Amino acid sequence: MDTTYWGRSFGVMLFKDAITKENLLKYYVKTETNAKYIEGIKTLKSKGFTIKAIVCDGRKGLMQSFEGIPVQMCQFHQAAIIRRYLTKKPKLKAAQELMQVVDLMKQTDKESFAGLLQLWLEKWSAFLNERTINTITNKSFYTHKKLRSAYRSLSNNLNRLFTWYEYIELKIPNTTNAIDGHFADLKNKLRNHNGLSIERKRKFIDGFLKA
Repeated sequence: MDTTYWGRSFGVMLFKDAITKENLLKYYVKTETNAKYIEGIKTLKSKGFTIKAIVCDGRKGLMQSFEGIPVQMCQFHQAAIIRRYLTKKPKLKAAQELMQVVDLMKQTDKESFAGLLQLWLEKWSAFLNERTINTITNKSFYTHKKLRSAYRSLSNNLNRLFTWYEYIELKIPNTTNAIDGHFADLKNKLRNHNGLSIERKRKFIDGFLKA
């Protein structure tokens, strides 16, 4: 499940079956909220669907909202979060090595990835804890805030990044790429129809997602 936007206040939240590739449910939304995702899962259950697992992005609080259902955080979204913190070409050696660990995420299992992350932390822990003093206030702050945030994101999400591996019999995708590709195709086609009103845009989207 994922959401895409056209502008700031018009988006589509989509629930897609990873097995059949069928689009099961959609909402037109102004903002992406955990409550709407929870509503969507409840609606699918009420229609008779069995939810074996969920693949979603790393929205705060979302992955903890589905008790009893295995939840996989999209590894692509996790990598994108790290790139936002560190940029695509980080200058710090510690950041470069953390990016190398992240690049291995899709090619390895949880134990191997956790081991690599721990080795990185042991090597760079002193660097992570470096502090700088503000000469005006005389207060100190962490020198490498973004690097700390990147590591913390990986550490906090680790248990959700390899759900596919822990429930390998369910054949859970490790990314939301099936939806992301669908969204990209939809947006490309809509670019050929610039100037559509919201109502006509909705009709186009309805037809596309149904197809």
